[in-house]
Amino acid sequence: MATDSRIQFWRRNAKGPGRYPKDTKPKLNNLKSKKASSFHEFACSTNDAWDIDDEEDEDFPRTPDPPAPLSGLHSPSTQNQAGDTDTGVSHSLPTQNHQDMQEDTEFKHVSGAVIRSSSDTYLNTSSVRSTLQKQNKLPVRPIIPLVARISDQNASGAPPMTVRDKSRLDKFKQLLATPNTDLEELRKHSWSGIPREVRPITWRLLSGYLPANKDRRELVLKRKREEYFGFIEQYYHSRTDEHHKDTYRQIHIDIPRTNPLIPLFQQPVVQEVFERILFIWAIRHPASGYVQGINDLVTPFFVVFLSEFVTEDVENFEVAALPLDTQRNIEADSFWCMSKLLDGIQDNYTFAQPGIQNKVKALEELVSRIDVDIHSHFKKYEVEYLQFAFRWMNNLLMRELPLRCTIRLWDTYQAEAEGFSHFHLYVCAAFLIKWRKEILSMVDFQGLLMLLQNVPTIHWGNEEVGLLLAEAYRLKYMFADAPSHYKR
Repeated sequence: MATDSRIQFWRRNAKGPGRYPKDTKPKLNNLKSKKASSFHEFACSTNDAWDIDDEEDEDFPRTPDPPAPLSGLHSPSTQNQAGDTDTGVSHSLPTQNHQDMQEDTEFKHVSGAVIRSSSDTYLNTSSVRSTLQKQNKLPVRPIIPLVARISDQNASGAPPMTVRDKSRLDKFKQLLATPNTDLEELRKHSWSGIPREVRPITWRLLSGYLPANKDRRELVLKRKREEYFGFIEQYYHSRTDEHHKDTYRQIHIDIPRTNPLIPLFQQPVVQEVFERILFIWAIRHPASGYVQGINDLVTPFFVVFLSEFVTEDVENFEVAALPLDTQRNIEADSFWCMSKLLDGIQDNYTFAQPGIQNKVKALEELVSRIDVDIHSHFKKYEVEYLQFAFRWMNNLLMRELPLRCTIRLWDTYQAEAEGFSHFHLYVCAAFLIKWRKEILSMVDFQGLLMLLQNVPTIHWGNEEVGLLLAEAYRLKYMFADAPSHYKR
C-alpha cells in the first residue's frame, strides 16, 4: 500500500525530484540566471527528494518493547533463541524473490572462529524484507567489499601477505608480547597501518581502554565489561521515560540509516546493540546527549572487534551465530572505545557544536593559504565551507569513505597524539585538495555542492588512504606550529 500511495503521489505532483511541470519547459537561454546561487535556494530546490521514507518515523512505537537479546544478556539459556534468527542478506542488491532462494544455513568452524558461507544468505523475517525494499530504492553501486577482508588488500588487488607485511606483523606481535608494551613504539608502527590480525588488541591499547601492563589486561577487561552491563541494568529501562524517550526515539530512527548498504548493520541483533551503546552513552553525557552522527562512530569499533571471531566476509556475517558471551564482549568493548574517542572531541556535540564550527573555520583558513585557487573558486560561486565540511567534521569523513578506508584511517588517528581532533583537520584539507581538478571544473553552485557531498571514493583502498595521510602529514608539518606561515 505504501508503494502504491507513493506512486500515486508522484503522479499527482508534478514537482518530483528532477521533474518539470507539464506546462513548463526549461529555458536554455535562462539557465545561467536561474541557477541556485545560494545554499538556501539549493536546499529548497531539492528538499522534496529526501522525504520519500519519512513515513518510517511514524511507525516508531510510543512505548517500545525491550529488545529480546537484552534479557538474554543475563541468561545463557536464551542463546539458542538468538541463534535461531537468520537475517543475513547478500551484499549485492537482490532483484528476485528470495523466498525461492532459501537454503540451509551452514557454518564452518576454523580455529575457533565462525565462517558463514556467503551463498546461504536468505530472508525469513518481515523486518529484513522491509530493509531489503529500502535497499532496492538506493542507487546501485559497484559490488566491492565495503569492509576490509582478512588480507586488507587495496583497490588494485595487492597480494594477501607480502614479506614486508609478515615482517610488520611479527614486529607487532613482539611489541604486544612484552610484559609492558611500549605505547610510543606501538604508535610509531601503527601510523602506517595495523595488520588485521592484531588490530583489535592494538586499538584497545592505543585508545587507552587497556593498560600497557600485560598482566593487568584480563582483569581490566573483566571489570570494564561488567561495569558496562551494570549501566544497562541501571539505566536502559528508562528509555521509555518522559525525560529520555525523545533521545531513544532519535537513536531508534538513526540506527537503520547507519551504513544501509552493508547487511551486517541491518541485522536486528546488531541494531539493538547499537541502540544500547548509544543510549547509555547519551544519558551518561548530558552536556551533549545524543547527536546525529555519533551513531556512525560505533561502526568501526564494532567491525574491528567482530573481526577477531570472523575470518572474512564480515559484512554478511550473522552475529547471532556467535556465543552470547562473545557478543557481550564485542558490545562492551565497542562502547568503551567509542567513549574514549568522544572524550577527545565532545565539544563537537555540545550545544551549538562549537568544536565543529571552529574546525570548519580553521579548514577555511588553511585552504586559503595552501590553495588560493580553490578558495577563490568557492568565493566566486558563493560556496560556504560549512555547507560541506560540517559533515566531514561531524562524521569524521565516514560518509565520504568506504568503511574499509575508515578503519585504515583510524589506525593512523589512533597513532597520532590528537588524531581525531587535530590531525583530522589536515586530513580534511588534503581530502579537499585531492579533488582540485574536479572542483575547478565545476562552474555553478549546485554542481560544486553535489560534488563535495558525493565524492567518488567507492573504489578507494589502503593505497589511496596512505597517500591522503602522507599529504595530511606534510600539511601538518608545515602549518601546525606555524600559524603565520605563508600567510597572505
